[in-house]
Amino acid sequence: MRADLIWILERTVSSSINDTVDLYFLVFLSLQNITILNMLMENQTTLTEFTLLGLSNEPRLQIFLFLLFLAIYLITLLGNMMILLVIWADRHLHTPMYFFLSNLSLLDICYSSVTVPKMLESFLAEKKTISVHGCIAQLFFFFFLATTECYLLAVMAYDRYTAICEPLHYLEMMSEPVCMWMAVGAWIAGLLNSLVNTLLVTDLRFCGQMEINHFCCELQVLLPLSCTDTFINEMVLFAFTIILGMLSLLLTLVSYMIIISTILRIPSKEGRCKAFSTCTSHLIMVGLFYGTGLISYIRTDSSYSLTLEKVVSIQYSILTPMFNPIIYTLKNNEVKSSVWRMVRNCK
Repeated sequence: MRADLIWILERTVSSSINDTVDLYFLVFLSLQNITILNMLMENQTTLTEFTLLGLSNEPRLQIFLFLLFLAIYLITLLGNMMILLVIWADRHLHTPMYFFLSNLSLLDICYSSVTVPKMLESFLAEKKTISVHGCIAQLFFFFFLATTECYLLAVMAYDRYTAICEPLHYLEMMSEPVCMWMAVGAWIAGLLNSLVNTLLVTDLRFCGQMEINHFCCELQVLLPLSCTDTFINEMVLFAFTIILGMLSLLLTLVSYMIIISTILRIPSKEGRCKAFSTCTSHLIMVGLFYGTGLISYIRTDSSYSLTLEKVVSIQYSILTPMFNPIIYTLKNNEVKSSVWRMVRNCK
């Protein structure tokens, strides 16, 4: 009888111990699951805004940078508006070359307006934030205008090719409908590229870190903040950069190779200088835009630097739109003559 009781007790204790162990094990698993779930929920919380770290956190330096970039922005607006006004007012400038230049000036006004106003606000604001939707909108217009400028520069190179290498057929090859469709095609190419890249970004979820170590929303700095896979975005960006960027650059380079070859065959030195002077302004613009723009989008991870990224972005998105009207005013005699005629008429 005693043996039976002992057996029953041992079984009860054993069962209780097992049940207790099982209970603790279940509790432990539950706690672990809750912890993991909380971690996942914390990590997967979708952000609604980013903080733009900008160029500097030093208050005195921010005031200086605010005044500097405000001056650059005003020069950009006034310079490009002057180009638009001069071309519109002077019938001598109603030619294909200046039609494309007016498109470029309009684009530069929009291009600098995408990033600079927000940058100026960040210099003075205590809360340097931008909403996710605002960031994506900025990215859309950034892509749109940058790609359009690539093709406008290529179209302007083709215009110089026809003017120098095919002077007898220039008016036929660069008729008003042809120029119009070329300009529209450049804007449509920019729109399509921007739509594809921006729509892919809208599928991403941003979580965790909310700080962007930049003064604007560029795709290169947005992708590392995503908690979803960005492989497709990176491949599409690279493909479009190669196809669109390199195609327009190749068209520009081939045009100028033929132009230079034609200019070198001109017998007189005066004729060569006159022909080449019509291309100087455009060549400088091409060098400024492509020289920095391609560095930003075609680089290896080992050569990546946030400081270099900011400097390059400032060059092609802020300084280049300011330089374009200055270069065309200083290097182009027709524009300078038109400006002086307008000044005399105003008096």
